[in-house]
Amino acid sequence: MKQLVRANLVIGIDGSTTLNGGSKGLSSRTDRDRFHAMRKEFDVILIGGETARNEPYGKTPIPLVVISRSSTVPVMVAANPMLNLWNISPEVAIKKCQAEIGKKVLIEGGPNFLKAALPWIDEISITRANVSEGENQIDLDSLIKDFSLISETSTGAEKYQLFKRIN
Repeated sequence: MKQLVRANLVIGIDGSTTLNGGSKGLSSRTDRDRFHAMRKEFDVILIGGETARNEPYGKTPIPLVVISRSSTVPVMVAANPMLNLWNISPEVAIKKCQAEIGKKVLIEGGPNFLKAALPWIDEISITRANVSEGENQIDLDSLIKDFSLISETSTGAEKYQLFKRIN
């Protein structure tokens, strides 16, 4: 099986990655269905501590790895029977995931986590939501500067894009 690291991100039209503290406010039901279907293509979900503290990761269909300098996660996340909590860098976490859990890693982190993991990401899946005035803006042009658009679809007010690293 070939190794693959894909980041999945929903952003508002102003570059926001959260609305009222979480990504759910940016995401439609169609996007969430697409997001859950994507998880079935991967062996492990990798997130940072901030995402673990702000998003509902109490149950996941595949192993969940949280990397955080803190040894604590919310009770709901700690109850996830597939949780692995590591205090290591994104690079080491990706390599460890691929060596110990599975070759296909799905990163579902926020802007800071994505920036830290970017050198090891092969693909970026982006949902562009028609929502604004959120928080945690990301400079999408900077994020995808080493990537090329390989597919794009849209439904209503959302656009789904998949970018692949240019080597």
